[in-house]
Amino acid sequence: MMMAMANKVANDMYELSGKKVLVVGLGRTGLSVAKFLKLREAVVSVTDTRVESEIVLSEELTALGVELQSGGHVEESFKEAELIVVSPGVDSRIKYLNDARARGVEVISDIELFFRYADVPVIVIAGTNGKSTTTMLIGEILSGAGKRVFVGGNIGTPATDYFLSEANVNYDICVLEVSSFHLETVGAAFKPLISVLLNITEDHLDRYDDFDDYATTKFRVFENQSSSDYGVVNMGDSYIANRLREMQALSHPTKVIGFSSAEVLTEGLYLKDDDIVFSAGEIKEHYPTDEFRLTGTPNKENAMAAIAVSKIMGISSDVVMRGLKNFMGLPHRMEFIRSIEGVSYINDSKSTNAGALLKAIEGFKGCDEGVEPSLILIAGGRDKGGDFGLLRESVSYKVKTLIAIGECREKFVTNFRESTSVIRAEDMTSAVLIAFALGVTGDTVLLSPGCSSFDAFKNFEDRGDSFRELVEWI
Repeated sequence: MMMAMANKVANDMYELSGKKVLVVGLGRTGLSVAKFLKLREAVVSVTDTRVESEIVLSEELTALGVELQSGGHVEESFKEAELIVVSPGVDSRIKYLNDARARGVEVISDIELFFRYADVPVIVIAGTNGKSTTTMLIGEILSGAGKRVFVGGNIGTPATDYFLSEANVNYDICVLEVSSFHLETVGAAFKPLISVLLNITEDHLDRYDDFDDYATTKFRVFENQSSSDYGVVNMGDSYIANRLREMQALSHPTKVIGFSSAEVLTEGLYLKDDDIVFSAGEIKEHYPTDEFRLTGTPNKENAMAAIAVSKIMGISSDVVMRGLKNFMGLPHRMEFIRSIEGVSYINDSKSTNAGALLKAIEGFKGCDEGVEPSLILIAGGRDKGGDFGLLRESVSYKVKTLIAIGECREKFVTNFRESTSVIRAEDMTSAVLIAFALGVTGDTVLLSPGCSSFDAFKNFEDRGDSFRELVEWI
């Protein structure tokens, strides 16, 4: 397989010189957007609800000649704007933005802004879990094939940094991780040549009306694609598979390549014994997963998506396999820390929703496979509205002891006290010490919270670092 050329956008449609543009939210993305807009000679202002002393990037804005409005949004700024770019951390449904839309003002994400000026093929990775790992893995494989690859988006490097490279890199391709928050405000220019949808499970229900509202936003990743574009989708996710059939019934033109860890696909990617099999007509390629550094079923699915993208791009199986074998994975995502007296400690702090927690648990053996559970699970944090009841069966089969932490630990006690032994811990230190006392040779202590970290930590990285430091201290 080989992909067509990039979809080039008629940039003169989006002239920015002299245009009044308001950037809502000043984090790394907001700063990158402001810099790009200044390069395009727009009249730029930035608004943030935080006071200026809390905004670490304010001095850089001042040096750029960008007006900063801090300590709360001012309605007049929204009324004067001719274009509004919303950072992903800002709820796109706040009143000022809705009022601006009603006046006919465009409200877009940084991802939509990027697409208006992108001049190379773009691969977009969406889904609830596994996006960052898959994004980085695809980037590694393409780089290993000699491509000059820009990797960014929700993974930490803002998409508009593509245009700000001091080295003037002439990239061949972009790989972007996008969140549902990005997809809320994409527009007509957003048209990836390859859209990857890894999975959809409950998340961010504190921001969306319900699961269907959240899932519909994820499916926007395909909405502007044409017959020259590709969709790589998890056919083992029943919601995605059903929604995709509805989309195809409406004659949506995207060419679809499916993958599944649950069933054999005639065309696409699937698991057979310890191999990932890529099947396309007469072609059958095998990728032995026991040679990967990544472990667990979720990572096998991530690898399937990366293989599919690579084959679309015409990358040889040898180069793909080399990338899969060498990829180390990312911190805080099923990250092995150390073994202590035969007990393994794994940091999966990036697990911030029930779906991620379920995937993590299902990667371990339990009594449904004829062995006694050996998993000591540390879970909990700030609740995001997910249904943890969906995990009861897996917990009962796989988890030896559940140590509940954080604001919603009582929710874990209520949901799982009939499924396994549940112990409350006051904080991460207590949880790790309890796990250490309980662990015996052959056990695994897994931090996979299934919740937001913001009840006790700055972010999931801070939470994972705390766990790692405690495990290394023991």
